[in-house]
Amino acid sequence: MVGLIATNLVRHKARTAATAIGIALGVGTIVALLSVGAGLKRTASELTHLGQADLGVFQSGTADPTTSVLPVSLVRRLEKRPDVVEATPLLLVVEGIRQSPAAIVFGIDPGGFVAKRLVLTAGRRALAPGQVMIGDGLADQLHLGPGSTLAVKGKRFRVAGVYHSGVFFEDAGATVDLGSAQKLERRGNDATTIAVQLADDSNHDVAEEQIKRELPGTTVIGTGDDPSRVGANGELVRKAVTIIAALALIVGGLGVTNTMAMAVLERERELALLSAVGWRRARIALLVLGEGVATSMLGAALGLLLGVLGADALNRALDVSSVVSPHVTLWTIGQALLIGVAIGVLGGLYPAWRGTSVSPTRVLGGA
Repeated sequence: MVGLIATNLVRHKARTAATAIGIALGVGTIVALLSVGAGLKRTASELTHLGQADLGVFQSGTADPTTSVLPVSLVRRLEKRPDVVEATPLLLVVEGIRQSPAAIVFGIDPGGFVAKRLVLTAGRRALAPGQVMIGDGLADQLHLGPGSTLAVKGKRFRVAGVYHSGVFFEDAGATVDLGSAQKLERRGNDATTIAVQLADDSNHDVAEEQIKRELPGTTVIGTGDDPSRVGANGELVRKAVTIIAALALIVGGLGVTNTMAMAVLERERELALLSAVGWRRARIALLVLGEGVATSMLGAALGLLLGVLGADALNRALDVSSVVSPHVTLWTIGQALLIGVAIGVLGGLYPAWRGTSVSPTRVLGGA
């Protein structure tokens, strides 16, 4: 059976290739979006736990975490809690570096635990007005080092040191003192988020729930939570993937249906002969269905490759490679293959039925 399926596909190379390529484009788009979506989710997770914080406090209802606005005065309220060891505000400056628009500049409290946990790799640790520390990723990209000058929102800062944090987009960005960031963004005494370090003996889930009740209008993200609930962009990505997956199933299924229906019409004598020599209808249907699934699997495999390459291309086209790294997971691969199988099954059902309805006596010249 497998050998016969392979032979039939090879015999019609052009038709098989055209159908597989059509399926590959749909599957590739799905894989690319899923990979970028997974990368966005991982970035959001890292953002909520900068400096290895236990909790991240954000404004509720924002489109994404970078648009959150919180008053710095919340820090004092949080630090009065017995289960909070320390809270430190952070202000994110986006599109502040002309040479690398996707890089994020972090305004942080020089005395806070987030600043203290940056590992210095060159220069000195200094966060004062007019000075900036840069991640080793940004240093390599822009060929900067201690003593260099970096412009942020048109204001020139002198590079004091180079750091490494282990967080992809933080190492691809820069850090200034909170006051300088507030002046650059004209934010007064606001912050984007507040990082919270809890006491070792505290219950993280209980603390998270109590802080959320104490601070109405905020969203509190803790370890193990879904960071995509901070904003709406992650949900938009998921909905886009769902829509494209449905379109791929419809378009791909129609393509397979058309290809296999044409194949059945051309091979009526062959199928009739198989029926005449004793092949049961179920076996003939399985043959036709198997050819559809095999074509779809070829398309899905090609689409998987296109999707991985396309995710990187999409990142570069959107100029967010400094913030998001596409993340291809086993589930992403599994979804691509499942969609390929689904396209083959859905597209092969009608041709399979059509193949079983061929009359041996009519086709082979009987009465």
